[in-house]
Amino acid sequence: MGTGTSQGVPVIGCRCKVCTSDDPRDRRLRTSAMIETRGVRLVIDAGPDFRYQMLRSGVRHLDAILLTHEHKDHIGGLDDVRAFNFVDYPPTIHRVPIYASPRTAACVRKDFDYAFAQDKYRGVPEIELREVVGEEPFCVGDVRVIPIQGGHSERFSVMGFRVGALAYLTDFKTIADGEVDKLRGVCVLVVNALRFGAHDSHFNVDEALELIRRVEPRAAYLTHMSHEIGLHAVTSSLLPSHVRLAYDQMQIMINDSI
Repeated sequence: MGTGTSQGVPVIGCRCKVCTSDDPRDRRLRTSAMIETRGVRLVIDAGPDFRYQMLRSGVRHLDAILLTHEHKDHIGGLDDVRAFNFVDYPPTIHRVPIYASPRTAACVRKDFDYAFAQDKYRGVPEIELREVVGEEPFCVGDVRVIPIQGGHSERFSVMGFRVGALAYLTDFKTIADGEVDKLRGVCVLVVNALRFGAHDSHFNVDEALELIRRVEPRAAYLTHMSHEIGLHAVTSSLLPSHVRLAYDQMQIMINDSI
């Protein structure tokens, strides 16, 4: 749905070669992904571009939203879940389940307090907030989701998700060995890589490639990329053959037998 960092690409006012590129793969909305499996549709993160991402993909129904952490580029669009509350005629309220860590859930309750008020005004988003505690897997319908814990920085934690043969991690800077073990056997690993240079709260390209080497997926895709990642066409040629730069609206089909 989106593969860009918090500012998106192009960055407002920037005239670098990436931000002025004509290649649509160099235009990146804020990071988000949609998973469809076994009749269930999940979206990971709902940042400021959530409304446009849903319209662009023609989505009319969501079974759940999974939140990685509380930063605004990942939760800023949650008000627009109200569009999914009233999609039938005659109108029937469909509450949207949102799964989040206790810390992220607390931030959602604070930032969108009007959605949780006892005396709500008409039209507020109808949210069913469900806390993901610790390392316990949870199910959305018949789909089992395994949370993957990581460090965004010394101050913030972040949560990735494994769904069958797919694992999706964004905004990771550190990951413990035990969490890496949960990724063993995935066919596809999606992982953040902000840029080539070091950063204090995100994997750079080398750190992402090191995790990919440890997990050994059949294919890996880099996401949450800034304009400093370089042109898609150029940077792609520098990566191992099984590693690719993700791009907005990319679709990945997985024969999931796990």
